Amino acid sequence: MRVTVIDYKAGNLTSVLKALHHLGAEPQVTDGDLALVDSAERIVLPGVGHFTATERLGATGLTGAIRAAIARGVPFLGICVGMQWLYSGSTEAPDQPSLGHFSEVCTRFCEGKEKIPHVGWNSLEIPPGNGAAPRLLAGVAPGEFVYFTHAYKAPVTPDTAAVTHYIEPFAAAVERGNVFGVQFHPEKSGGAGLRIIKNFLGAPC
Repeated sequence: MRVTVIDYKAGNLTSVLKALHHLGAEPQVTDGDLALVDSAERIVLPGVGHFTATERLGATGLTGAIRAAIARGVPFLGICVGMQWLYSGSTEAPDQPSLGHFSEVCTRFCEGKEKIPHVGWNSLEIPPGNGAAPRLLAGVAPGEFVYFTHAYKAPVTPDTAAVTHYIEPFAAAVERGNVFGVQFHPEKSGGAGLRIIKNFLGAPC
């Protein structure tokens, strides 16, 4: 299976590519080749660092190409900042356009006794009232621990597939249709993370 991995010069590419290879996928990396996005079977957008790095996605035309691919039904997975980019924006860079697939805005953790950024292992909870278990978390045990490193987070909404608590509850994973996002790094989260990536690879087109 071919997986198009978007490189906007701020992603954790090495670990993501290693995980995809381990699971038998054939990743193709692009930093602006729109033809690869147009022919993609799956798209992964890794991300770390500041939200302004996503500016490159708009400048290269990748935002429009990704939006068109999602409209065609191509499964999409955003990781860390790649998940935040799915929202209407982030207070980390209020003037920076994003995909806007979800209408909410990502915000910084509230200052308090806990350190910011949130770095380390934390557990996943499936919010009540979601109906069927999220496809992205199929086979992942309740309370499973995954690895986070972030200072900004998305709010809990009906599209939230998993919640994590750090200072306040936030969306650790999100899914709607063929669009998926994880705030944590599945490529650094051991067996649970590999299972989540495998679930994404098995998502129907």
